[in-house]
Amino acid sequence: MNAPRKTLDQVLIAVLANRLDSIVREMTNTLFRTGRSAILNTAKDFSCSIVTADDQLLSSADGLPIHVLGGGRQTASMREFHADLAAGDAFLHNDPYLGNTHTADHTILVPVFVDGAHLFTVAAKAHQADCGNSDPSTYMPFAKDVYQEGGLNFPCVRIQRDYRDVEDIIRMCRRRIRVPDVWYGDYLAALGAARIGERRLQELVQRYGADTIAAFVREWLDYSERRMEHAIRALPAGRLTAAGRHDQLPGLPDGVPVKVVIEVKPREGIVEVDLRDNIDCVPVGVNLSQTCATAGALIGVLNCIDATVPRNEGSFRRIHILLRENCAVGIPRFPACTSMATSNVTNRLINATQRAFSMLGDGHGLAEGAASMGAGFGVVSGRDRRLGGAPYVNQMVIGNNGGPASSHCDGWVTYCMPDAAASVMVDSVEIIEQKYPLVIRSLRLVPDSGGAGRHRGGPAGEITYGPLHDPMTVAYFAEMHEEPPAGTHGGLPGSRSSVSKIGRDGSEEPLPPIGLVELQPGECIRGFEAGGGGYGDPLQRDPERVRHDVLEGWVSVGRARDIYGVALIGSREDGTLRVDSAGTAVHRRALTSTT
Repeated sequence: MNAPRKTLDQVLIAVLANRLDSIVREMTNTLFRTGRSAILNTAKDFSCSIVTADDQLLSSADGLPIHVLGGGRQTASMREFHADLAAGDAFLHNDPYLGNTHTADHTILVPVFVDGAHLFTVAAKAHQADCGNSDPSTYMPFAKDVYQEGGLNFPCVRIQRDYRDVEDIIRMCRRRIRVPDVWYGDYLAALGAARIGERRLQELVQRYGADTIAAFVREWLDYSERRMEHAIRALPAGRLTAAGRHDQLPGLPDGVPVKVVIEVKPREGIVEVDLRDNIDCVPVGVNLSQTCATAGALIGVLNCIDATVPRNEGSFRRIHILLRENCAVGIPRFPACTSMATSNVTNRLINATQRAFSMLGDGHGLAEGAASMGAGFGVVSGRDRRLGGAPYVNQMVIGNNGGPASSHCDGWVTYCMPDAAASVMVDSVEIIEQKYPLVIRSLRLVPDSGGAGRHRGGPAGEITYGPLHDPMTVAYFAEMHEEPPAGTHGGLPGSRSSVSKIGRDGSEEPLPPIGLVELQPGECIRGFEAGGGGYGDPLQRDPERVRHDVLEGWVSVGRARDIYGVALIGSREDGTLRVDSAGTAVHRRALTSTT
């Protein structure tokens, strides 16, 4: 007869849940403060998490959603390939066909042992300044397959044994990566974060006992499932279908369509997301890894669910995601290239999913968020004469995409993009100019770029920069050049992205939306990211909020009048700007009669 399972009181469960989150945050702080590349120690493009020994995501605190929501699939490779797991091991895993996101995300996995038993795995996933691709970029949009992509692939290889580096792996990375010292510094930062997590979890188990921790894990995941079930039962039932389209690519004049079919089943407490009706893998680098397809669907659903529901494997039991093999939005078949799996098509998937939820009625879902990776998110590379001509490679995160409007608030200004909203930080102009030989000429928000609505989409950003002394290469990926972020419930779309090159004489010429450009000293690249979609009829927007937008410079007086129907009198410059209520009523009646 089996012994009864141990149960815990609710206070202890809350204490332990918060303790796990604090461990993840300590890991995060360690990596943030010790990472060498700006993509880590300024932009914070990395994530830490705790996974159970049987591959269930337990805690991810403030990690990037795209990084952590499929973490259990990645740790499964560690157990599959290494039957001799032991304390002191660490593994490097970046294989997108075995649970990772894409090649540029190097993940350090450390199994946590207590008294000889494997209880947890800690993960530190960090986007690399360079991962050995054939071009000096972590993204390869035009690569036909993984071979043309060229990045180093590590299918969960042991990089430490008994807490000592496996030098063979270290040498491979240092040989192929253009900035070997930067890579090694980032590797040590990720490893240090994982070892901090390992130590804190061992201390936690020693304090409370393995039986208590095992009982907590079980009850916390079950509680999270009940919370998610309760949240879904509060939704209306419905079958929702939404579609989006990635802009055209070489050989794909119609781009990459994305279709999402969602069944909301309140009686069962289940949401089902079906992605099987999408095209086969395409011969470019935007195919989704299985982890990104899963995470993208989860992000879209979770954006529309009570935010207090814990985000872990327990709550995910109530979200069923249907994928098929050899699908661009599903399970890629080797050697299909997934170089840009974390961004482009994933963001179209997230947007379509969250917009589909708005079909449940006003008050549900969101508009679409902007997701351009143009000049403001470009990968810059070259040689730095200040360091004796040493090479540099870094992805900047200093552009601004407008966030999606919802039924209750405007779109976030410093949004980044759907896959990393609320997690990646905006680079500092001063730090970027200090670390790399470039000059940022201008950085601003663009008026009238956010999609109009009862709630307005976030505005787009504009940036202009160029090399300081010597030629500089910029790889950029200004998606949403053709298909801007859509609004919903009468909300208007946000602005499109664009990229141009400014010559030494000040002349400006448009550049293709996705490309690789070399800038000479005195030349600059200028990029406009995209604006977020609006939610609801613009004529229903509170006139005082429109006045505020005009004062902030986000909306022009003309757009306030012509789109929002708000008449303003007085001057913005001298602080006398105010709403003309009678004129607004006239404008709105006139605009209503023409629609």
